[in-house]
Amino acid sequence: HVAPRLPDVAPDPLTEREREVLRHIAQGATNAEIAESLFLAEGTVKTHVGRILGKLGLRDRVQAVIWAYEHGLNNRP
Repeated sequence: HVAPRLPDVAPDPLTEREREVLRHIAQGATNAEIAESLFLAEGTVKTHVGRILGKLGLRDRVQAVIWAYEHGLNNRP
């Protein structure tokens, strides 16, 4: 059984802040942990997560983690 392929999108449609949030998501951080780490309100993190999912055409955080790994985002500083 082969996992469904995630949608292809522009190479880097995300803002730098969205990339930071996505890196944290890929590391398994919760919205509260991301907010604390990036000095943001939790609601702001939720907004970023929603925009990330929308821009990348993803359904949920699990797909976001897969996308981050497939695109090497989890390895960037």
